Amino acid sequence: MRKISACLLFVIVLAGCGQAWNDPYPAGDAGRNILYAAFTDRPKHLDPAQSYTEDEATFIAQIYQPPLQYHYLKRPYELIPATLEAVPQPRYVDAAGRELPADAPAERIAESIYELKLRPGIRYQPHPAFAIDAAGQPLYLGPGIADGQQVIGDYPETGSRELSADDYIYQIKRLASPRLHSPIYGMMADKIIGLKELGDSLRAAAKERPADAWLDLDAYPLSGVERVDARTWRIRVKGKYPQFLFWLAMNFFAPVPREADRFFAQPGMAEKNLTLDWWPVGTGPFMLTENDPNRRMVLTRNPNFHGETYPCEGEAGDREAGLLADCGKPLPLIEAAVFTREKEAIPYWNKFLQGYYDASGISSDSFDQAVRVNVGGDVALTEGMQGKGIRLLTSVRLSTFYQGFNMLDPVVGGLDEKSAKLRQAISIAIDQEEFISIFLNGRGIAAQGPLPPGIFGFEAGAAGMNGMVYDWIDGRARRKSVETARKLLAEAGYPRGRHEKTGEPLVLYLDTTGGGMGEKSRLDWLTRQFAKIDAQLVVRSTDFNRFQDKLRKGSVQMYYLGWNADYPDPENFFFLLHGAETRVGHGGENSSNYANPEFDRLFLRMKNMDNTPERLDIIRHMNGILQHDSPWVFGLHPKSYTLVHRWLKNRKPSDVGNNILKYQRIDAIDRAAARREWNQPVRWPLAAGLLLVLAAVLPAVLGYRRRERRSALR
Repeated sequence: MRKISACLLFVIVLAGCGQAWNDPYPAGDAGRNILYAAFTDRPKHLDPAQSYTEDEATFIAQIYQPPLQYHYLKRPYELIPATLEAVPQPRYVDAAGRELPADAPAERIAESIYELKLRPGIRYQPHPAFAIDAAGQPLYLGPGIADGQQVIGDYPETGSRELSADDYIYQIKRLASPRLHSPIYGMMADKIIGLKELGDSLRAAAKERPADAWLDLDAYPLSGVERVDARTWRIRVKGKYPQFLFWLAMNFFAPVPREADRFFAQPGMAEKNLTLDWWPVGTGPFMLTENDPNRRMVLTRNPNFHGETYPCEGEAGDREAGLLADCGKPLPLIEAAVFTREKEAIPYWNKFLQGYYDASGISSDSFDQAVRVNVGGDVALTEGMQGKGIRLLTSVRLSTFYQGFNMLDPVVGGLDEKSAKLRQAISIAIDQEEFISIFLNGRGIAAQGPLPPGIFGFEAGAAGMNGMVYDWIDGRARRKSVETARKLLAEAGYPRGRHEKTGEPLVLYLDTTGGGMGEKSRLDWLTRQFAKIDAQLVVRSTDFNRFQDKLRKGSVQMYYLGWNADYPDPENFFFLLHGAETRVGHGGENSSNYANPEFDRLFLRMKNMDNTPERLDIIRHMNGILQHDSPWVFGLHPKSYTLVHRWLKNRKPSDVGNNILKYQRIDAIDRAAARREWNQPVRWPLAAGLLLVLAAVLPAVLGYRRRERRSALR
């Protein structure tokens, strides 16, 4: 009895000491400047030549450094050097190799030449691939190197070296490797001189070697990329392609050292996930020290990183928001970041509310608990969130979601006026504002064209309004009436939803895949939108591969797709409707097979221009053509909502700059205090349990002692 009581008393005493009982992190980390986050989907690729998803960029953008990066605070987005001394300005030459002026017409430019020069002193993270012996030879290169090793930390010796131009050249060659299947190889092979020829050579060489044999890329020349000296290299690009600078800010062009590629290519390494795709090697502010993608991943500060400081200027409102308080401080501002995998939304949300995650998105299940939408559509945090000091960060994503019409279809396609009026009528009938309110909790804005806010050429207000679908009334855009849509439908040859000659009802077909717009409630809503103009909607659901095949063949009538910006330029959205990009005939991204000669002419003129008033005028004309022709029902641009705790500093949403971890800071003292306050153990059940135990055991103990005394008296 004494032992039981003592144990329960000990537990109660512990409740008043140290961490909260439910704290998932080691007690020793409580006061450290560590950022805690969650991830839901395990990254598939951490190799910069292969990775092309947002969840993967969360990690590799902190580890690798492409030549350029985006200014963390400025909007519109601005390119700045990452490892370079300056943002390179291209030189232009004609077909004979003669130098051309900077303002030369695009049709005269045969090549753009970019010369890139590194800052000195940039070094790689400590890694066994750089370890050398007393003779200066690689320490971990030879037979049996993988034996007995499970993780990269099992190799006790590490080394480092300075970043060089050769590393960037080597990575560009990796884009052409047939063993990596880089998603941008096809596009870059059309841009970088000699890359296609290199790919052909590497494919031929790979066929002659075993699948796991080392393929030395240095043995194969790349004519369009030239090493000038140890810190300088040139890239020759076909024609004029100013968007190439944006690609230089993407991880595809981050340096990969030959030593790391050679180290991981040794026999037995891949079987143990000892690969560059699992253990990245970079010069960035962080390095991956723990990789268990089913449980957690840990980034720790790269001790060799230096030379970058927190920005001292931004956009209007940044200073008032406290985003310039760390001006000039060395980066990174945190010592580590711990990412825990959360497969379910509710545990993720609860741990955020307990202070164990520093930031969180908002799922539909938690939306009402976190956010309230006022009558005017303004969004604010609930009192519970405000009481915890939680902040709401919102931004419109550089994305667009749309319903496309197949312009080759005999019913909804064509550039004639009747066909355009049919598509305009449907565009009016589908109430995007209602969709955003019902299905997205207001997290989006109705699109007026393909360009989202933040892209040059997007214009808010009456100047950017789609006049085919909206009227400007009392200082805001208002969707045209259903009666207007019905009138347009009648002018298109379908009065009251029936063909004006045959009397046949207007039946339209939408192809979808499972999930997304394939959800029953959304499709029921969409069916009702078509019914408003007496049109019948038939939904044809199929699997993703079959859906893609139908798009390629042009056998769809209507479909839903979306597009996330690769880089912040209008060309990256308008090309989705360029005639040379049609799916049918060209295999491009123009799934609507839209081809308007005037739009195409303007696109070719606009795409290589700098952001000038002249370019803006052309974009306005292009938007006007698209709004009239209506090859898409311009759907919406989604909004991102992020909740951050008061102790997380310098967090600003960014759609194209993924290397944002180095700028963020934690007030660890404030966080530790909040966690203690919000996770106070409930002690009364223990006390009640102790009393119940005493009540149950005490009579038995007393009875036992009475019997013992009686026995002793006898």
